[in-house]
Amino acid sequence: MGWMSVLMEVAPFMVMIIVECVEVGLSTISKAAMVKGMSNFVFIVYYNALGTLILLPVFLYNIFRGKGVRLTFSLLYKFFLLGLIGICLLQICAYAGINYSSPTLAAAIGNLIPVFTFILAVILRMEILDLRNPSSQAKTTGTIVAISGAMVVTLYKGPALINQTPFDASNNLLLLPSNWTLGGILLAITSLLSSTGNILQTATAKECSDEVTLVFFYSFFGTMLSAVASMFLESDPSAWMLHHKIEIIAIIYAAVSTTVFRNTVVTWCLREKGPVYVVTYKPLAIVIAMIMGLAFLGDNLYLGSIIGSAAITIGFYTVIWGQAREKDDIAADNVNKLESISNSNAPLLNSSG
Repeated sequence: MGWMSVLMEVAPFMVMIIVECVEVGLSTISKAAMVKGMSNFVFIVYYNALGTLILLPVFLYNIFRGKGVRLTFSLLYKFFLLGLIGICLLQICAYAGINYSSPTLAAAIGNLIPVFTFILAVILRMEILDLRNPSSQAKTTGTIVAISGAMVVTLYKGPALINQTPFDASNNLLLLPSNWTLGGILLAITSLLSSTGNILQTATAKECSDEVTLVFFYSFFGTMLSAVASMFLESDPSAWMLHHKIEIIAIIYAAVSTTVFRNTVVTWCLREKGPVYVVTYKPLAIVIAMIMGLAFLGDNLYLGSIIGSAAITIGFYTVIWGQAREKDDIAADNVNKLESISNSNAPLLNSSG
């Protein structure tokens, strides 16, 4: 029993580290496929469709075993919204942003997710903002620093600290036309959509006890919506044909690692630990992305990316510290209230004795 409890405590930690590696790996391999000419819109439709097909037998098996979840209009509506926000809109912005910039920038801007989550929580009155309180001051300061870092990494490249000369000029990403600023803006929008999706997915996971059912309908609606959108956004019929092995590898990798694995385990973590815990691992993505970009894509490492990433990380952990301090303050207040109640009751007990 002791080992089981330890395993349950360690499991979310290990799972989220693997998730960050998987996400950066997906950014890297999808960038490599897009360099070969694959449309990011086609990529989104194909890999989500494949992932949905992989999940279908498991979903049907759960129904036949009587483990399925009773589907209500409320659940289906939330699944639809998750598909719209978490797949259609988010992934269109995300892969367009990666296509215009790099996986390293995507990882850096991704640290805005907890900041946007905090802002949305304040707007939705899920978080109380009192600037006289040190915890609120920390969260506000961290938010401003993180957003400033995102602006630096988006608007300022700076000199290349590591300038790689590729062995094959045809594979050099730096020779391709790129709009770094537009990519950064799209990735910032992606972070906002991700924050919104995390809050919605947490609420949906509490209503739907089966991760497979949630992820299946999430992927199903997302695939349908992204297919409709991509038909308008991708006007070239030949773009739907796959011409290179890397395109097929990227689609299979994305379907298995993201649609099936990541979405399922993140849904479980959101239910067990909440959205704040899930986003605390985002800063790891910067280091992983830089290493993968330098090793596999021949990316240059720019000063702006280093400065901006550092600011985003500092701001992010300042927000997390503020949230932890707030929890400690609440716990201390509860203890003080119990002690005051106990002390106020003590004379009555003595007098009655």
